[in-house]
Formats: sequence, C-alpha cells, structure tokens
Amino acid sequence: MTNTIRRSGIKIMASLIALLGSLAYIMVLAVINGSVGFICAMGVTLMGAIGIAKALGESIALSYGWIITLTIGFGILRGFLRYIEQYSNHYIAFKLLAVLRDKIFRALRTLTPAKLESKQKGAIIAMITADIETLEVFYAHTISPICIAIIVSLIVFLFVGMISSWYLAIVALIGYLLIGIILPMISSARLKESGVRYRAEFSSFNAYFLDSIKGIKDIVLMNGDDNRRQQVNHRSDLLLQETKKMKHDTARATATTELFVSLFIILTLVVGILLVTNNQLTIGRMLIGVVAVFGSFGPVIAVSALPGNLTQTFASGDRVLNLLAEKPVVTEITTGKDFTYNDLHVDKLSFSYDKNINVLNDISMHASKGEIVGIVGKSGCGKSTLLKLLLRFWQKDTGNISYNNIDIEDINTNSLLSNVTMVSQVTYLFDTTIEENLRIAKADATLEEIQDACRKASIHDFILTLPDGYQTQVGALGDNLSAGEKQRIGLARAFLRGSSLILLDEPTSNVDSINEGIILKSLKEQKQNHSIILVSHRESTMAIADRIYRAEEGVLYEQH
Repeated sequence: MTNTIRRSGIKIMASLIALLGSLAYIMVLAVINGSVGFICAMGVTLMGAIGIAKALGESIALSYGWIITLTIGFGILRGFLRYIEQYSNHYIAFKLLAVLRDKIFRALRTLTPAKLESKQKGAIIAMITADIETLEVFYAHTISPICIAIIVSLIVFLFVGMISSWYLAIVALIGYLLIGIILPMISSARLKESGVRYRAEFSSFNAYFLDSIKGIKDIVLMNGDDNRRQQVNHRSDLLLQETKKMKHDTARATATTELFVSLFIILTLVVGILLVTNNQLTIGRMLIGVVAVFGSFGPVIAVSALPGNLTQTFASGDRVLNLLAEKPVVTEITTGKDFTYNDLHVDKLSFSYDKNINVLNDISMHASKGEIVGIVGKSGCGKSTLLKLLLRFWQKDTGNISYNNIDIEDINTNSLLSNVTMVSQVTYLFDTTIEENLRIAKADATLEEIQDACRKASIHDFILTLPDGYQTQVGALGDNLSAGEKQRIGLARAFLRGSSLILLDEPTSNVDSINEGIILKSLKEQKQNHSIILVSHRESTMAIADRIYRAEEGVLYEQH
C-alpha cells in the first residue's frame, strides 16, 4: 500500500465528477436549490437590517408589512429549499455509491484471479466499505458547497456593491478569495500527507485484523495469541496516532478559518464606519451592506472546511480509480471459437511471472478423455501455475496450449470455462446451505442432479447424516466440517458443473489417509466421463493415475 497519491487532487475530482453521467441534472438542481436557499437564509436577517434602515430614514420602497411578510417567507422557503438540496445531494451520493460498488465488483471480476493473488483481501474489503463511504461525503457534501459558495459570493458582491458600497463589496470579495480559496489550498497541502497516511494505515489495519479473525483457530493452536494481540494493539496504536495527527491538523485549519472570518467581519465593520464617518455612506445603507457581508461567509466557511475531508476523499478516490483503471493480465475472448472437450495438448510451454525467471520451462504434455493424468512434484515447482495457464488465468509467454487442436488464445472464454473446471487446494464454503453452496457450480440444477454429483464425490451419505441434510446451514457447522469433507463438496461442485476436463490442485493435501482414499476412489470411478489432471506432491495420490508427469524446477518429465 503506497502512502502517496499518484493523481493530483484536481484530476481525482474531475474523474469522480465525470461518474455523475446522467445524474448531473440532479446535481445542478441541488446547487440551484442550495444557492437560493442560502440567499433566503440571508434574507431573514437582511430584511431586519432593511427594516432598521427604513426606521433610520432610508428611502426603502418596501412597507413594514412587506418586510415582515418577506422575512417569514424567506424563513419558510429556506427550510423547503434546504430539504430539496440535501435530498438531491444524498440521492446522487447513494445512487453513485451503488454504481461505484457495481463497477468495483465488475473490475474485480475482470481482474480475478491473476491480479488478486497479490492483493490483500482486507484492503479490498476496506475499499468496498470505508473508501466508498468516504466518497459519499464528496458527492453529498463537496461538489454542491463549492458551487454554492461561488454563486452566493458573486451575488452578495454585486448586491453590496450596488445597494451599499463597492468598498465593502471589495473587502468581502477579498475575504471570500482568502477564506474560500487560499486557506483551503494551504490547508490541503498540510492535510494531504496526514490524510493519505491515515487511509493507508486504516486499510492496512483492516487487512491485518481480518486475517487475525480468519486465522484465530490456528493462532490459538500455535499459542500465538499473545503475540498476535500485541501486534493488533500496536497497529491499533499506529492508526490512533495517525487519527490524532489528522484531527489535530483539521482542528488547526478550522481555527485558522474562524480567525480570518472574524477578522474580515471586523474589517468590514471598520470600513463601514469609516465610510459613514467620511459621509460616503449613510448609516442605513452601511447597515444593509455590513449585515449582508456578515451573513455571507457560511458557504466559503463550508468550502474552507473541505480539505479535512478531501484529503481522505482523494486517498480513497485514488485507490478506487486505480482499481477501475487497472488492466487485467488477460482479456476475455468473445470472438473466438467454441468447443466440446476431447483432448488437451501442451507443447513447449514456458512462463514467468516477472518476465525474468521462468517458472515453467519448455513444458509438453497431453491428456485425453477417459484418463487420469498425474503431475507430481515438490511444492513451488510450478504445478499450480500450469493449471492456471490451462484456464488462461495468466498469459503464456511461449509455446502452445490447445484444446481439440484449437489454440487457447482462439477459444471463447465462456466456452473454455464451461469445458474446464479447477478444484483448488482449499474449498471455500459460503455462509448458506450446503445445497446453495453446491449451486455455485450450476444455479438451475435439480435436487436429483445435486445428489448425483454428491454421490460421485462420495459425500452424499455424509450430508444425509446432518441435522437438515442438504438444507443444513454451513455457518452453523463452522469448523465441524473436516478438510476432507470440504474437499469432497468442492469435488461435487466440479461434477455438478459437468465440465469434461477437471483440474485438481492438491485435492488430498489437507486430508487424512481415509479421506484421501475416498476422494481417489471417487475420481477413479468417474474418469470414464471426464479427463482429470491430478496435481499433488504426494506419491500415494498418483496411484490412480494412468500416466504420470514429474515436475522438477519448472521442467516436466513423463514417468515411464
């Protein structure tokens, strides 16, 4: 996780605003309502000043009755317009949050699994939750205030200049520019680093804490809970320190803004008094101008307070935009060929993750329907990488991978994934029923199809012993399911999927000899309808293989 923003704040804002799309008209409505609403709020006090000016002898066309009526009307209208403004802003915000989450999930779907192998899941969860929520502040409380501040400041400047004095108007304009532009720029520069550090530390802590929760059982079994707790507390203290620094910097910026607002209010009053003293302005006109200026700093104060939130918004926005802009290692093929699997040929395949050191060197192998092909070798020799290349999760460097004599680069992605299924070392079960977990492989499967797949994986009888059978909640079972039982549910998914080629990545690495025997027996019984590539570091697993390849340091040898 980097601690610097790659894009400038302006570029991030422009990119986020561009996401408004068809919702831009609602944002315009929010700005108009906000601007008119604030003018109405000013109108309440301004009518009071006009009433006093009239009493002091100023020539005011409005009667006292109209002044009172307008004061009440402005107050009521202010409340109504404020409601519309906030409703519009939050409607846009929450609508866009849904759009952003959809975009992120689509991006993750495109990047999976190659890119995500190097990403912390906790950091991704932080992006989907905390970062997206931070952007809500931008859409609901940033764009409108900036536009409202510009519009209101311009209207007040012209009003004070024409009704009261251009000297007062110029003083107000200088205040608007200093408080609304210069101070936020200075504050943003100071808050930028602390805000980015805070978001980065928050994301890092989130990832570490999530890992701690997921691995709590192993932590306790390894008697590592004291050390882990100390690390969590240490990271929590670091996050607290960054939070305090950011809050301190934000409070200092807020105090500076309030100080300058007070100074400009005093300066406006002093200038007004001097103008009256020099007979350049009447007391009534001075009162109207000064009250108008006094009540107009609200929007620019809101803008001046933005850097505290914007630093986090920029950090969150930059991470989200980076993910959306990230290019997948491989792109989906939609204009290629469809096929029905019969055989696989790999010829002189080479691959490296960093384009420097090859993980696979000049690999050649083949597999046909009705046979089990075993690949045995030590951990880290490239076996799992080969399986991922067979699914085109990564882009091969040199050589050929072909199905039915069709190069993998010419096969439609959907067709490839329909014909080839991989069961990984660890089967993940969702917190729902066993039946729904199996339907991940085939959503419209009948119960008979599900049960048949489970029989093939030798897990059906076990499921029937559970309290609610196939309707048993996996979450209720927790860790009561053994690794072997989870692995067999994963195998049942593969059979239910109906793919002709099944890739098994260390299917018995986490199970005992009894479960290994059950899984291998199931595979052997089903091989006539499938082609199975079985990867393992265990020699015993290779007992059911029709042909065996031995992997050593990225090279594959057929064992005779």
